[in-house]
Amino acid sequence: MTQQGVRWTADQVLALAPDAASRKAGSKLGAAGPWSEAGSSDEGTVWGLCKGSGSKPYQTVVDIADTAGPAYKCSCPSRKFPCKHALGLLLLWAGGDGAVPSGQAPDWAGEWLAGRRKRTEEKRAAGAPGSPTAADPEAARRRAERRAERITAGAGELEQRLTDLLRTGLASAEQAGYGLWEETAARMVDAQAPGLAARARELGAIPSSGPGWPVRLLEESALLHLLDQAWLRREHLPDGLAATVRSRIGLPASPDGPPLRDHWLVLAQYDTTDPKLTTRRIWLHGTDSGRTSLLLSYGAAGRAPDLALPMGLALDAEVSAFPGAGQLRAALGEQFGAPSPTTERPRGVTTTQAAVHYGEALRHDPWLDAVPVTLDRVVPTPDGDSWQLADADADLALPLTSTARSRPGLWRLVALSGGAPVKVFGELGHRGFTPLTAWPEGAGEPVSLC
Repeated sequence: MTQQGVRWTADQVLALAPDAASRKAGSKLGAAGPWSEAGSSDEGTVWGLCKGSGSKPYQTVVDIADTAGPAYKCSCPSRKFPCKHALGLLLLWAGGDGAVPSGQAPDWAGEWLAGRRKRTEEKRAAGAPGSPTAADPEAARRRAERRAERITAGAGELEQRLTDLLRTGLASAEQAGYGLWEETAARMVDAQAPGLAARARELGAIPSSGPGWPVRLLEESALLHLLDQAWLRREHLPDGLAATVRSRIGLPASPDGPPLRDHWLVLAQYDTTDPKLTTRRIWLHGTDSGRTSLLLSYGAAGRAPDLALPMGLALDAEVSAFPGAGQLRAALGEQFGAPSPTTERPRGVTTTQAAVHYGEALRHDPWLDAVPVTLDRVVPTPDGDSWQLADADADLALPLTSTARSRPGLWRLVALSGGAPVKVFGELGHRGFTPLTAWPEGAGEPVSLC
């Protein structure tokens, strides 16, 4: 349950926004002016009527206590979730100035809430063992075998393409252009190996990526060859590494670890998009176990995934790990209460310890792009045309990635620091460090840098 007196911060609300435009539009609606009949309940429901361009106000309701994260309903025509009205309503509620008093939900909000929770229970029942929709294990085994055969054929074809590349020389990749690798990627899609397809497309983009591209092309070709060979010889790999290879190839997997109940701090949430899919990454930190886990959820192009957990909140819940050596992905299980504010912070490490951690992680997963790291007492400092996070207690620093340097979050980090040490959570890889969340020294709310 969400207690009426427990409020989120504005940063935690805006972290739910699907894009910068929604964040800006929602902020404008976070004042009482356009709202009427707003209210909230101890069960975690917030509702209100927002005046729009038409004669009839938009009916907006948010279920904060939903076990999959906040759920939204608005009568506006927007396809974004949450829409600007839902964000504005939550900002109004987060202000805690009496603009959203406690009360009884109106019929239109109560009916939506009851219907949603009924559908959730029906889905759970449908997925229970022995239900009519339960999967046929034998049929699933046959499908898996057929898919493995197709992937093996695709992997053999990809090996031939890589051999041709090395025999004719890397310069041939620049002459052939992107089309050759796009064709190869399409063949990997036909072979039902989306992981190989994605890496093939990345190879096609490297020759146009600027100075030094031959070195990068050779490095990525070697990693793709390693993944290809690992699949073809998967029977000889340790179980954990074989599971990692299947995941990198793109085979679906189910969490197989025992559920771990903990108070999970939401470290960061951000989305990445491509023409067909929106992928949401949510990093969690277990305050008791010290474990860091990654939740992945997906939405169709232009639609935000359903799962949303605002940064800086904590939830009492179970998570189950996915198979694979060194894998951090997990599935969110039963929640024992709605996310709520917390003063907990993850334990940090030095820049040297962070680099060592990344190197150790590569032993378990050579295809790993980055690892989650919390850095203690670092200061953002300029480094020529770039930026770095300098260790306040040692003459060492980690460079920021080009992605981090292009985000507005860099300037929020610089402003938060003001030249003083801060604690920063982010992702560390061979291209540098990408900060996602920061905390000031001493007391203070976390700041999203995504």
